[in-house]
Amino acid sequence: MRSLVSTLALVLLIVLTGCSPDDAAPLLVAHRGALAYAPEHTREAYELAIDQGADFIEPDLQITRDGVLIALHDVTLDRTTDVAEVFPDRFREIQRGDETLRRWFAVDFTLEEIRRLDAGSWFGEDFAGARIPTLTEVIELARGQAGIFPETKAPETYVEQGFSMERLLVEELARHGLERNGADPETPVIVQSFSAESLRILREEWDSDLPMTFLIGGSDADRWLTDEGLRDVSEFATGIGPAKQLLLDHPGAVAGAHAIGLTVIPYTFDDPSPLELNHFLCELGVDGLFINNPDRFPRDGCG
Repeated sequence: MRSLVSTLALVLLIVLTGCSPDDAAPLLVAHRGALAYAPEHTREAYELAIDQGADFIEPDLQITRDGVLIALHDVTLDRTTDVAEVFPDRFREIQRGDETLRRWFAVDFTLEEIRRLDAGSWFGEDFAGARIPTLTEVIELARGQAGIFPETKAPETYVEQGFSMERLLVEELARHGLERNGADPETPVIVQSFSAESLRILREEWDSDLPMTFLIGGSDADRWLTDEGLRDVSEFATGIGPAKQLLLDHPGAVAGAHAIGLTVIPYTFDDPSPLELNHFLCELGVDGLFINNPDRFPRDGCG
């Protein structure tokens, strides 16, 4: 495994320049923490990811009723917490086809209320009592040990609640002295989003010079994974994060992105085989991976 010093030197090079040299080792981004082994977006998952050598840990962002950024994948709390037991009457009813569903939205709860929720028991008894961390807590945990790769998750859903996720993120990073590119070489920051508009807001309205990765799902591939689409991406981001299958379907995308200075970090690798990892890292030449199993990430290079 690389030493912390050499890892951070590589991360800083990629963060500052926007792309890695041909002989640089790719980045290990722990997807929601060590998701394969611990409940996602908990301190336990992030600590394990760092112990397993993660270059970056990834907090997806949601917003509480009192305007605090928390690490949570869904806009709702019911999949990964016991919110239905703790607050049985605090749901919203939503219609999905002919079915009426009950959902507990994070933005309907204060941070104090969310701190009461068990975010670990659903994964396993050993994690009972795990809590949803704030972005502040994630930064403090990672500081000097790994970078953070926050995602503005569904930011448009919070506008009607009076919140700008982009503003909250910039302000939170500023409180920790991390709002500018290269501010702390030991704790680099790369922002990601499926929302091109969110990244544009960060770049244009908040004058952010942080590296930004534009996430690309299957329905958007034909728009973005073309020469013209990649050039459009380069106007508001420094890299792309496509679903891994898209790179198999568009084999020229990596070279096309690299040709205009965009990094390529595909998602998500869960229980990957050495053959799969070798194909993406060594044959396609991606700059890193979002992976659920940080301990399976190869550090011995491409021979």
